[in-house]
Amino acid sequence: MDEAASPKTLPNHPIHLGLDGNAVPLPAIDSERWYDEYLARFAGDGTQGRLISQFSFSENWESWEMHPHGDEIVLCIAGTMVLHQQSETGETATVTLKSGDYAINPAGWWHTADATTQVTAIFITTAYGTIHRAREAS
Repeated sequence: MDEAASPKTLPNHPIHLGLDGNAVPLPAIDSERWYDEYLARFAGDGTQGRLISQFSFSENWESWEMHPHGDEIVLCIAGTMVLHQQSETGETATVTLKSGDYAINPAGWWHTADATTQVTAIFITTAYGTIHRAREAS
């Protein structure tokens, strides 16, 4: 059976959506280097490439992140999470997502999340240029 046609699980094998409608199954995220290697591999797709990933978490995120080159879709598929968004001009939004709900993190907006239960979410992201900053303890 062709590798692309064999079944995979999204939590273990994210997907890259590339130029010309390409969908590429990716190796498992196994280290912090994974993201750098991903970005290098698909650098030619620039801001048009999309990373589809799934994560489960039960703790509040320890940092903020921002995707300067494209919107991010956050689709909650289990549990409840609170998404915090902040624009560079200081505008803020707080969105509670339950299973089946989604929200969009606009390009250039910082975002972080709190877990009120065990959460599983799917993220569709323009990963190119993503940056992080520390989240202050509250």
